[in-house]
Amino acid sequence: MTRIQLAVLDMAGTTVADDGLVEDAFTAAIRGQGVHPGTDAYDGMLAYVRRTMGESKITVFRHLMSGDETKAQQANAAFESAYADLVGDGRCRPVDGAAEAIAALREAGVKVALTTGFARSTQDGILDALGWRDIADLTLCPAEAGRGRPYPDLVLTAVLRLAVDDVRAVATAGDTAYDILCGLRAGASIVAGVLTGAHDEPTLAAAGATHVLPSIRELPAVISGPMQDH
Repeated sequence: MTRIQLAVLDMAGTTVADDGLVEDAFTAAIRGQGVHPGTDAYDGMLAYVRRTMGESKITVFRHLMSGDETKAQQANAAFESAYADLVGDGRCRPVDGAAEAIAALREAGVKVALTTGFARSTQDGILDALGWRDIADLTLCPAEAGRGRPYPDLVLTAVLRLAVDDVRAVATAGDTAYDILCGLRAGASIVAGVLTGAHDEPTLAAAGATHVLPSIRELPAVISGPMQDH
């Protein structure tokens, strides 16, 4: 039996409403590479972006640019810039009940880490836009952990930095199959999928989610329920 000590929560689509920001920023970035909406190339790339929601964005662009590192870095920088502009224009808000859920977890003695597939500059822009600089015990981006999702590095880095006793004392929550895979690979006892973002219930369940929740607001009740067997 393991008491949950740490909740590792995704940002866009899980605690932060996406509202199409990722796809809009992707469109701006890929247009700079000469790929425009309405073309087969664009449709194929957008489909890949949707399938890999939750993955580190530079990794996505490396695939889309067929391994050309210069083009991948250019596209990723354009994506981050476009996303920051959209956030700055006010297109950024918390998922309903997210702040309250985070507060409830921390009040119950559960540490909270917010993670993302974005660069640190973009993550900080989101946190600033929401007034969330102090909302969690830790915030992490892929560059600070080693690798992004679906690898377990973000969760394991949070475990180390927040001095959690056991990976089984971790709960994770995210809106994509890659979030689920990341949590499972890290050994978390609760690996919850939420339906406020990119992927639907069958996709999250097929990925191995231990719970599929309407939103992050239900997570505190899951964590405070009967103790978890790993």
